Amino acid sequence: MKGIGEIKAQLQAACENELPDFIETYGMDERAGVQRLVAAARKRKDALDKERLRIEGLRAYEEKYKEYAYICGIDEVGRGPLAGPVVAGAVILPRDCRILYINDSKQLSEKKREELYEVIKEQAIAWAVGYATPQRIDEINILQATYEAMREAVGALETKPDLLLNDAVTIPGIAIRQVPIIKGDAKSISIGAASILAKVTRDRLMQEYDQVYPGYDFAGNKGYGSAAHIAALKKLGACPIHRKSFIGNFVEIG
Repeated sequence: MKGIGEIKAQLQAACENELPDFIETYGMDERAGVQRLVAAARKRKDALDKERLRIEGLRAYEEKYKEYAYICGIDEVGRGPLAGPVVAGAVILPRDCRILYINDSKQLSEKKREELYEVIKEQAIAWAVGYATPQRIDEINILQATYEAMREAVGALETKPDLLLNDAVTIPGIAIRQVPIIKGDAKSISIGAASILAKVTRDRLMQEYDQVYPGYDFAGNKGYGSAAHIAALKKLGACPIHRKSFIGNFVEIG
């Protein structure tokens, strides 16, 4: 029969050493401590099984179009802010990709997005991002600028895709077959991955802009129209990364 110490060690290893040492933490006797470890291990296993099942569901479109060799997910971030660029992400994942916790980037914490950003880049067959500046947005409007950023991202991929899964839109000027999916970042693992890459890329840019143009709290609001951002805009006026076509209701545009 295995001793309590051996059982405890195996349980901790099975839980990837992420569970606390309940016996030491709570001063329990060994039997109670092991029971707590067993309960926590079961809870973790159930949660992982549920997440794996969710990820399998996110592969429905990839499985539907599995005759295509290189399926690319496309998504954008930053259509609504008053400042900063719109950024598009493009990701081709391996057929056997099962990265846990991929989701619409808005549904994830900043810490989880940052973690997944690195995992996606490491595991992807190819990935790229495209940008449209605030000046370009003012010049051609946000929708056309979004398409432009998406085309740039697709064009920058080292591996050419033969199918695009897009979040809601059909991108003009691309010969590759496209499948627009409403709320695709929550329905396709490829689009979800693209959403995460675009979001982290843009958030990091806005944090850098916060150092260049202080006073607007770009690091905190990421250029969106928070009350504090609008108040700063009225007090300080527009800076070079503000979208003139977006801020006319708040400041006079020269």
